[in-house]
Amino acid sequence: MKTGWRESDGIHVTTDQLVALEARARDLSFVQKARSHRQLAGRIQSSLRGRGLIFEELREYLPGDDIRSIDWRVMARTGKPVVRVYDEEKERPALLLVDQRVNMFFGSRRAMKSVAAAEAAILCAWRIFGSGDRVGGFIFGDDGIDEVRPHRSRKAVIALADRIADKNARLSASYSGSTSPQALNEALRRTFAFAHHDHLIILISDLNGHDDATRNLLLNLSQSNDVICLLVYDPFLLELPEVGEIVVSGGNLQAELTLGERSVRDAVDSFARERGRELRRWQRELGLPMLPLSAAEETPPQLRRLLEQSAWRQRRR
Repeated sequence: MKTGWRESDGIHVTTDQLVALEARARDLSFVQKARSHRQLAGRIQSSLRGRGLIFEELREYLPGDDIRSIDWRVMARTGKPVVRVYDEEKERPALLLVDQRVNMFFGSRRAMKSVAAAEAAILCAWRIFGSGDRVGGFIFGDDGIDEVRPHRSRKAVIALADRIADKNARLSASYSGSTSPQALNEALRRTFAFAHHDHLIILISDLNGHDDATRNLLLNLSQSNDVICLLVYDPFLLELPEVGEIVVSGGNLQAELTLGERSVRDAVDSFARERGRELRRWQRELGLPMLPLSAAEETPPQLRRLLEQSAWRQRRR
């Protein structure tokens, strides 16, 4: 096992390189958010379901809740089971959803989006483990979804790194298999089936293939869990050169785009900006942090900056 962090070649990343990111995760600040949409937190004061000292709110009973927290008087009045929610110091299991589909195998400088996603996922995993919480996740690619159940151990983080590196190693420019835009929604469905409430869920993806079902799944997950989206992007589409050609692929089909043609440049630019506006609209409607992570910048300092900015905005509200 290597003892220090060594920058990957930007094309692929190994288990050793991901594991070595542990030291660079120690100064990440995962700060609590307000009310039902809380920021990343470890063993800090949080509005969790359970028996504590300070009453906070009433909410609908969910499978897995302690029946001792049911408010029988309110239930008698309303005819619906509700529980009393208290503040208490309690851990929170975390699930990382890591996109390693062929759409992530793109990068104009520094690293592929798939590498940036892998780095961000393990940085989060090390920080969560360092806070004393359980961590696991779903790594989804075009060939299926790998699952790592949440555990509070170094072995769990290393297992997560190994699964991510394995998926990452399978990506190549010569990939000829079928793509799976629905893998994103399937990973969210599996998460919803697993995380009934009080989980921290971090989605790390470019959200390729997102649709109304994606939005609804994120909304449903956020009702009883904390959800954060790290939107991995490459700035190339926002800074298109005026000459040259690019080849875009959907897995089985490829098309060459001539950037010297104004109509082509305008179409690509319009697509990229409209997608950005749509996701910002989702952020407002769902109340979820959607943090843009550039594959063209080094991941650890960028992630630290994004989390600090998000925490500052929450304090301002």
